[in-house]
Amino acid sequence: MKFTAQQIADILEGTIIGNPEVEVSKISKIEEGEKGSLTFLSNPKYYPFLYTTNASVTIVDKDFEPEKKINTTLISVENAYEAFSKVLEFYNQVKDQKIGREAPCFISDSAKIGINEYIGAFSYIGKNVTIGENVKIYPNSYIGDNSSIGDNCVLFSGVKIYSETIIGNNCKIHSGAIIGSDGFGFAPNKNGSFKAIPQIGNVIIEDNVDIGSSCTIDRATMGSTIIREGVKLDNQIQVAHNVEIGKNTVIAAQTGIAGSTKVGENCMIGGQVGIAGHLTLGNNLKIQAQSGISKNLKDNLVVQGTPAFDYSDFNKSYVLFKNLPKIISKINHIEKELNTQK
Repeated sequence: MKFTAQQIADILEGTIIGNPEVEVSKISKIEEGEKGSLTFLSNPKYYPFLYTTNASVTIVDKDFEPEKKINTTLISVENAYEAFSKVLEFYNQVKDQKIGREAPCFISDSAKIGINEYIGAFSYIGKNVTIGENVKIYPNSYIGDNSSIGDNCVLFSGVKIYSETIIGNNCKIHSGAIIGSDGFGFAPNKNGSFKAIPQIGNVIIEDNVDIGSSCTIDRATMGSTIIREGVKLDNQIQVAHNVEIGKNTVIAAQTGIAGSTKVGENCMIGGQVGIAGHLTLGNNLKIQAQSGISKNLKDNLVVQGTPAFDYSDFNKSYVLFKNLPKIISKINHIEKELNTQK
């Protein structure tokens, strides 16, 4: 889809400097700009590229004044970075405006689907599934029996939603995510083998949740695994059975949360964090990357390490740990001198 510089300026409430009729159909970095592309300039570090870029249209701050001749059409706005973000959001919406049902796909006769849906090829929608309005389900997705999905949700290609899962409004689930698979529950037998414990609960995902690619969220043994409103999960995160994640918590990639742990609200959890089971973690926590959480944490802490402890204390301790060979050498030297004085 093509847009003129004037159309973009109207969306951004900006001012045109150059040709208002020039057309763009793609987005580019300013240093890689080519004819027919739209870019932006806000960081002074990239000012030289404005005079060499082949991008057809460039968004700039209104106080920017070119020092020499330029070939690109400018759109002058209050804040170029924010304006470009707005364009990206608009571009994404236009790009994803798919409606209708592709063939082949399977939709149970008992499923209820709202208006303006998109259902991609080779998707499966099971019995008694309820899907809201403006939902997009990309190809090769699976939605199990008795599940429900709210309005304005997007399930990208290859998402698997097991039965009885409940998903709220405005959620986005990226490719390869698996929601509602069995929790890791096994009972030991006398002969040393293990017997699977039936996992009969479900997963509840509230409104405005984003789930990254290849995340796995296990159904509860009984009751529900719950992802509260506004949670953002990066790629490749494991959430075990009966876990609850409080609203507006964000978690970076490759973090694992063991069964029945409760994570508070507004927490920030770094990548590759390991959290043991049956813990209660407070609100407003900051857990640094690669930390190991093995005990309950109170509100408002910043922790790091394995086992994790106060972030400031960790940094002080690390300085000592890093210098431990020198410290030991000095101690040995002092011991030798004391022994020779006896």
